[in-house]
Amino acid sequence: MTSPASADPATPATGDGDRLDKRVLMVAGVVVLGAIMSILDITVVSVGLETFQREFDATAAQVAWTMTGYTLALAAVIPLTGWAADRFGTKRLYLLAVALFTAGSLLCAAANSLEMLVTFRVLQGLGGGMLMPLGMTILTRAAGPDRVGRVMAVLGIPMLLGPIFGPILGGWLIENASWHWIFLINLPIGILAIAYAMVVLPKDEVEPSETFDFVGMLLLSPGLALFLYGVSSIPQAKSEEGTAWTGEVLGTMILGALLIIAFVPWALRRANVHPLVELRLLKNKNMTVALIAMSLFAIAFFGASLLFPLYFQQVRGEDAFEAGLLLAPQGVGAMITMPIAGFLADKIGPGKIVLTGIAVITVGMAMFTQLQADTSYLYLLSALFIMGLGMGGTMMPIMTAALATLTQHNVARGSTLLNIQQQVAASIGTALFSVILTDGMNDSKWLKVGGAVRQAGNDQQAIAAIMERFGVTPEQLRNLESLVLGDMADAFATVFVVATILVACCLIPAAFLPRKKVQVDTDPEHGVALVH
Repeated sequence: MTSPASADPATPATGDGDRLDKRVLMVAGVVVLGAIMSILDITVVSVGLETFQREFDATAAQVAWTMTGYTLALAAVIPLTGWAADRFGTKRLYLLAVALFTAGSLLCAAANSLEMLVTFRVLQGLGGGMLMPLGMTILTRAAGPDRVGRVMAVLGIPMLLGPIFGPILGGWLIENASWHWIFLINLPIGILAIAYAMVVLPKDEVEPSETFDFVGMLLLSPGLALFLYGVSSIPQAKSEEGTAWTGEVLGTMILGALLIIAFVPWALRRANVHPLVELRLLKNKNMTVALIAMSLFAIAFFGASLLFPLYFQQVRGEDAFEAGLLLAPQGVGAMITMPIAGFLADKIGPGKIVLTGIAVITVGMAMFTQLQADTSYLYLLSALFIMGLGMGGTMMPIMTAALATLTQHNVARGSTLLNIQQQVAASIGTALFSVILTDGMNDSKWLKVGGAVRQAGNDQQAIAAIMERFGVTPEQLRNLESLVLGDMADAFATVFVVATILVACCLIPAAFLPRKKVQVDTDPEHGVALVH
């Protein structure tokens, strides 16, 4: 959808084209509020899983559906966002998304059974899945192609800091209030976001959109949901069945992949139908390269985000709140470099910024490959700070490279494509690192001995049999706890080797990102970005 520049609420201001003016900053405030709700909610709820087990007398596998249901709802609704934004307008759709998310949060807090909680989490996910692609679309249209880097830096604040500070907030709320408050906290934020959006976002001026692609929806939305369900089930299958490749995992992944593959030729053939995902955007070199770089980065970043708090909790004995606080240096580092990187990406192109950011992250991640059970906190916090500096100069400049060269007509579609890819990559990264860590733990001699000794309790004959079976000396038995923690630290270090390699691999696609400012003109009739 394109509309005259004078009527399009997303058309960038014609004043100072360099700095972010008051109007753009006010729009950014609306988008950030929505992003904070959506992203914080994922990590905040993860802290409450053990509490849900106690409250609802459920198993770990059962309460995991509070996360899985939310993720599957996200996957199902993201492909619809681009079409719906063009058909109904970004303001109307944004208000609906925030309202759905807020209502789902309130219902989650009122749930009195696990089944109700999972159902209401799905409702939350339907709203939350639209917030990020819509936010990208609104900000990119408001700022214009010359300032995409800076507005992406604004949006990157909740995207990078949510996984870091979510556990802090969740742990504090559960310890000092109750689990209901990890949902109720969204109520005032949602009400504020709705009121703010109604005032700040301009009235929608929509034109007739292409026909909705029902066949594409029936292929892509369930395909993504099934594929992500299979991927997210891998860690649980590994821990319970001893193998990641159970019939349920393989069946859902294969069926989901087949539906996604079937969507590709269908989407490319449709000329008069609005595709759920505009695959023709991949003809844009910057979009394709950015998607590849973002995939590798998201796998490594979101996978590593899982490992940091686990190490602090399982090896160093910190609780969820303390583990979250220890991750703060990462957020501080990102906050320092993110606005600088956004400004420079607009001025000199994102390529050099991303290459530098990835190199810095690689250094910080490599420091974690030397983990031990007693590694000094100064060393760990320094590594996290270094990684934060790199992250602030990586994730959002990559998105800038993808969106800066798109016309306004294609911004919503590009945002949808980016968010689908990021969701898939994040799920793959989480599953990959969980399986590698589980394998490392399962291969540990001392973890096996420790588990057997705990089961034996005070049965001295059983303990003697364990010592003979594993060749354990009395001195080793006395130092069993330190030996167990040492093996656990080694397992984490091994996973960080994989993470470091994946991050370093991002340098290859990043080398092909634009290394100079993208020259963009604006069509005076339609307000559409034209790339030369």
